[in-house]
Amino acid sequence: MSKHAVLEVIALDAEDAVAAQAGGADRLEVVTDMAADGLTPSPRTVARIRAAVDIAPRVMLRLADGFAAGDVDRLAGAAAELRGAGAEEFVLGFLDADGRVDLDAVERIVGVLDGCPWTFHRAIDRAADRAALRKQLDGLPGLDAYLTAGSATGVDAGLPTLLAEAARRGEPGYRQRILVGGGLRLDHVPALTAAGIDAFHIGGAARPDGWTGPVCANAVREWRRLLDGDDGDSGGAGDSGGGEGDGV
Repeated sequence: MSKHAVLEVIALDAEDAVAAQAGGADRLEVVTDMAADGLTPSPRTVARIRAAVDIAPRVMLRLADGFAAGDVDRLAGAAAELRGAGAEEFVLGFLDADGRVDLDAVERIVGVLDGCPWTFHRAIDRAADRAALRKQLDGLPGLDAYLTAGSATGVDAGLPTLLAEAARRGEPGYRQRILVGGGLRLDHVPALTAAGIDAFHIGGAARPDGWTGPVCANAVREWRRLLDGDDGDSGGAGDSGGGEGDGV
């Protein structure tokens, strides 16, 4: 397996961030309120995480549960505040009531980000037409990844879609990295890496005590060992939950 696979871990605070880095994470997705699958954190939280670790925090821009943009002015203000707190990478994604990408909202926020790298999150898994969404977003400044399980219900159902999209790598709309997350388990990894997928996102899998407990460095380290090719006897360990438990 790739020695350079990206491992992204959800962090709620600086304690999570320190444990994730100790376990070998390459990147963080910084959120608050996992009861709503991850919302925009405070600038103070982002500043503390930036001070605590060397790995990059990718910060969520999402005001409420669901995938509607909501108050775009407020979102734009939050993005500007977070940039002021040191955030340089972001996560976002908005759909309209018909499941189409809300391009006006996305473009407004991307304008505020001014070239910062960003992930389009699992809104793609709720889109009416994934291919159309990818085509519409292609070429937007900073877009470098899609966080996706391939299905709204998680990787178990979405694996064929993920493999099919990986096979289109390099085509218009498919140049961005596939970051797999949402019901992701260790036993999914071999098929994904064999298809050339090299980025993985975990939330509950990094927290043996669930979302009421912190990130566990040893749990992250288990994923790091597998991604680096030292899998030992991993079996099906890891996050066995569905797609909703790992945020967006």
